[in-house]
Amino acid sequence: MSLVDVCLIRSSGPAGEPVLRLGVGVLDEYLEFVAGRCRPNTTLAVAYDLRVFFTVVGKAPEEVRPRDVLAFMTAQRAGQPSIAGTARLVDEEGAGVSNRTLRRRLSSVSGLYAFLHARGDVATNPVPRGLPTRRERHRPRQGVPLVRGIRTVPRILAPAEVDALTAALRTHRDRAMVAAMVLGGLRRCEVLGLRLGDLRVAERRVFIAEGKGGHQRLVPVSGRFFDHARAYLEHERPSDAESDQLFVVLKRPRRGQALTAAGLDEILAGARGRAGLEHATCHELRHTCLTRLREAGMALEAVQAQAGHASIESTRIYLHLADDWLASQYRRAAEVIDAQVFAGNPDHTATPSAMAEEAR
Repeated sequence: MSLVDVCLIRSSGPAGEPVLRLGVGVLDEYLEFVAGRCRPNTTLAVAYDLRVFFTVVGKAPEEVRPRDVLAFMTAQRAGQPSIAGTARLVDEEGAGVSNRTLRRRLSSVSGLYAFLHARGDVATNPVPRGLPTRRERHRPRQGVPLVRGIRTVPRILAPAEVDALTAALRTHRDRAMVAAMVLGGLRRCEVLGLRLGDLRVAERRVFIAEGKGGHQRLVPVSGRFFDHARAYLEHERPSDAESDQLFVVLKRPRRGQALTAAGLDEILAGARGRAGLEHATCHELRHTCLTRLREAGMALEAVQAQAGHASIESTRIYLHLADDWLASQYRRAAEVIDAQVFAGNPDHTATPSAMAEEAR
């Protein structure tokens, strides 16, 4: 069975929930499994990754071997449309995908085969966990990863840029959503997922019912957010809104319906243009908040709780973004080193050559 013609089919379930299918039995069963434990956007990403993989490889799931996975990696990096010889699918992301995209696709494929292995459909997972080095031939799991990941430092906004973006927003609803991200560190999906009952006005906190990974948390947010939220609820939100979601569409034809991610992105894009900013995404607003909290002296564990990170390793990136903190730590350590090394010679210049001479 060839899967080069696999296509992504979208429909709606009995309750209006999005349903994704690829037209192949085992793949559709896996997507149903993923939809039961992940957010719709995650399910969509997995469906797209599987569509790319099996279109490029051109084999049925039970026929895939590790060599096919390695060939897929080569094809993706080179921007080749298909190993199977068809040019039907050309990757939309350009001549070759990034390491981050490739890692996500391999993760999606590996998840599929972990599911099939648990059911007993396949004997092994064809996606290697890594490649052994010469010293670790007997411990392949400790070897080199298939794709090396690069953790990039996220971009943040300067205070003047935040002010310009806020001034360019046209409604209290929009200002409340931006405040939730830039003052509370909420993710885009968490802002859009807020319900009317999630606001704890007296406590100046909001309840996140569905955070990343399905985790719930109760986080403080600046009073500025609650001021804009109150003005929005009193003067802008339609009284006949169909949804109990906090943020809804204000204009027809979708007036009163829940605001979507695309709608929020469109609002930010318009504000960026009016403010003359080159960048100001939802995630950059969140990064800006968490960075400023760390710079202000908030403990790393507290930043982790505010951000909703499962691991503190995800929070450590803000140590690099908080320039004042890093610089102060370095200056303090450098002063100690200077006092120890050059205490007997106050006129000695701490140049590399001088330090080398001192070491001799």
